[in-house]
Amino acid sequence: MPWSEADRAKYDVIRERYSSDLSDAEFGLIFPLLPTRKRRGRRPTCAREILNALFYLIRSGCPWRFLPKDFPPFTTVQNRFYAWRDSGLWPQIVGVLVMGAREAEGREAAPTAVVADSQSVKTTEAGGPRGFDAAKKIKGRKRHVAVDTLGLPIECQITPAAMQDRDALAPLLRETRRKSPFVTMCFVDSGYNGDEAQRAAFEASRISITVVPRNDKQIKGFIVLPKRWVVERTFGWINRARRLAKDFEATIESALAWLLIALFGYAISRARRSPSGLRTETNVTAVVGARRRSWRWRESCWSRSGNM
Repeated sequence: MPWSEADRAKYDVIRERYSSDLSDAEFGLIFPLLPTRKRRGRRPTCAREILNALFYLIRSGCPWRFLPKDFPPFTTVQNRFYAWRDSGLWPQIVGVLVMGAREAEGREAAPTAVVADSQSVKTTEAGGPRGFDAAKKIKGRKRHVAVDTLGLPIECQITPAAMQDRDALAPLLRETRRKSPFVTMCFVDSGYNGDEAQRAAFEASRISITVVPRNDKQIKGFIVLPKRWVVERTFGWINRARRLAKDFEATIESALAWLLIALFGYAISRARRSPSGLRTETNVTAVVGARRRSWRWRESCWSRSGNM
């Protein structure tokens, strides 16, 4: 079948950029959330080029110094990564994108139920906090994730692998309730069994815990369980990012930032692919601003009402 002019135009665009780069519509979704330019000092590097470089790093798994010359110098990208990490930019962007994706799917912006689970990964010679997971026989760190019923991230935390899942449940749900004060139920697996741990988690967050056990313990490997399979799918999304195959970071803050960048990439794709999602930058600016205000309103309501 001969190529048409539409096919030629499509593949010309693909050859002009990397597949991990942001499209115009995707960048328009997050542009209102990026830090504004300083009034003084030299002109900063384009934020879109910085984001494209970060997405290339996390999808390919290459070191900082192996960043292709098509992007800004790796030191510039690295400094901006640390600045955005310390400013708390990534949790804010991911939260807004999750709200937009939920609204595009016909759901309320704030979820009422979450699914929690953890993933143990090995660390490298970079050092930093680490521990030994006796159950998985892994020396490294644990990624604790709470997602909504669509598999979109609500709260992410990283601890040494020696921490038990049930001990990390209380701080995970406490932050989940702080971000989404309407969450009332959490589904977990049998690794979170224990009256003491569940009572501590409920007192910290006022979220009820529901354990979903395996139906057939004789079958080894993965089994699709009701309510819980969505968090396993989220871990599958995370595994596509080659930089997260191991935890290469020396600090937990950097490891958490890379985890949020990976989830940010899939959240923005989910919001972009939705039939009712936002398509134009003009509408994006107004709607994202409204979502930012609603997000702050929810946090202020929660802070005024205590732990609810």
